Order: sequence, then structure tokens, then C-alpha cells
Amino acid sequence: MAPSPSPRRLIDVLPAMKLPIQFDRDRVVAFCRERGIVRLSVFGSVLRDDFDPARSDIDVLADFKPQAARGIGFRFFGYGDELAGILGRKVDFCSRLDARLEPTVRREAVTIYEDS
Repeated sequence: MAPSPSPRRLIDVLPAMKLPIQFDRDRVVAFCRERGIVRLSVFGSVLRDDFDPARSDIDVLADFKPQAARGIGFRFFGYGDELAGILGRKVDFCSRLDARLEPTVRREAVTIYEDS
């Protein structure tokens, strides 16, 4: 199986791309580090012209360290709400994608956090 394409990093696409949301980067970094997330990317309407700041949610893809996924259990389902508190709007939080959609999503996604 070929490796998935890496999402574009926010730092690599700005100022060419400005997200229609503002967020506290330090809080996003802390959120990710505390949960073992190595990459957090946004995708979907937040990257397109049809994003509605009053109504649109934010689609988020999280890549976890292998050992971080063990023992998450039901806490995983609260991560979207926690991240929504940081980003200021509803979040659709996922760590897996349909195999047919994954290559396209990963190619178009913009990384807002990456463990270096």
C-alpha cells in the first residue's frame, strides 16, 4: 500500500491561504500534545469559498502516535467538543477516513499542528 500523501502545512501555504477562522495556536498545541496527536489537519468547507462563518463546522483529521490510540476508549468522543471550545465552533473530529476519500482529503487538507 502506498503511503498517504502528507497534508499541506499551514506554515507552507500562508500567506497564500488564509483560513477563515482564528484560533489560539498554543491551545491547539497543548491539546494535541496532551492526547498524543502528531498531526492535526483541517479539510472540507473551511478551505473553500462556501465556508459560512456563522453556520459551518470544521472538519478535523487527527493522526495519533501509535501508542496513544491504546486506551483512549470513550474519551475519543469528547475530543471534538474539546477542540470546538478552542476553535470556537462545532468540530467534526475524525482519525480515520473512508479509504475511497482518504487520498483526496489528505492531499487537500491543511495541517494546523505537527509534532516536530
